[in-house]
Amino acid sequence: MTAGDREHLKIFAGRSGRELATSMCDHLELPMGKSTSSVFPDGEIFVKLDEDVRGRDCFVIQSTCQPVNDHLVELLIYIDCLRRASAKRITAVIPYLGYARQDRKDEGRVPITAKLVANLITAAGADRVLCMDLHAAQIQGFFDIPVDHLSAAPVFVEHFLESREALKEIVVVSPDVGNVKVANMYANVLGCDMAIVDKRRQSGSEVSVKNLIGDVDGRTVLMFDDMISTAGTVCEAARLVTENGATDVVVSATHPVLVGMAMERIADSPISKINVCNTIPGGDRFTPIQDKITVLSVAKLLGEAVHRIHHDQSVSAMFRTGVGTKR
Repeated sequence: MTAGDREHLKIFAGRSGRELATSMCDHLELPMGKSTSSVFPDGEIFVKLDEDVRGRDCFVIQSTCQPVNDHLVELLIYIDCLRRASAKRITAVIPYLGYARQDRKDEGRVPITAKLVANLITAAGADRVLCMDLHAAQIQGFFDIPVDHLSAAPVFVEHFLESREALKEIVVVSPDVGNVKVANMYANVLGCDMAIVDKRRQSGSEVSVKNLIGDVDGRTVLMFDDMISTAGTVCEAARLVTENGATDVVVSATHPVLVGMAMERIADSPISKINVCNTIPGGDRFTPIQDKITVLSVAKLLGEAVHRIHHDQSVSAMFRTGVGTKR
């Protein structure tokens, strides 16, 4: 970064984004913006900027993960605070966007909360949004401001290409029909076959796995998804492929939501390794599965995107290798 960048580019972080923001700033060789975020005894969130941002290009890093509502409101307050402090441009960097699964009316009398969240972020004063592996790519269209949608695929591909020989014969398995395009992309890049699990969701926490389409016998199975929430899908899929002769199961997911019975399910499943990104803080949450989990950093990827946005360069050019986002 040049001296001009250090003067005009400012990166701030909410409570759920500080660890990732620190790594991004290290990559960019840029000091993190000084700010204070605290909570009053009654639960209200207070944000104060501790340096001048007038006329600056400002980025605020915050994942709206659990507790979702607290982190979402904190992000909105940060954006409002930057706007009232006369920042020239405000970019909300949201590595994990909560409420993204509520993206349509799948039955009567239910909200489209993902659209509501997009409206709130826009109304707060954000000029653009930078996010990663949205649950549904069409959520980009919910925003009335520019959205840069990144994929963690380059991080996973680099990880597996480094260990490609040790994995021997592999097959990429899509844990559900809706993820077939993503699985096919990974299969093409890694040069292997693909299989599909036929999943039927009974409820928000119950999943029924029915059939396997494809051959996994004697192979190491690689499964990719945008998130692992209760882990019902991947654990049932892992059992199915094991019953069909798979020798090992390795799961990769961008967002380690990991709620409910997720830890117990993963610990008791045939999954030997699980790769996740640091879009959501881990810490002590990962202790029950620490022997299985590996955290890969997306700081370099996000840092490069911030650099390109600041200099008005193409962000999509980062994915011209064929490893792109969900469409």
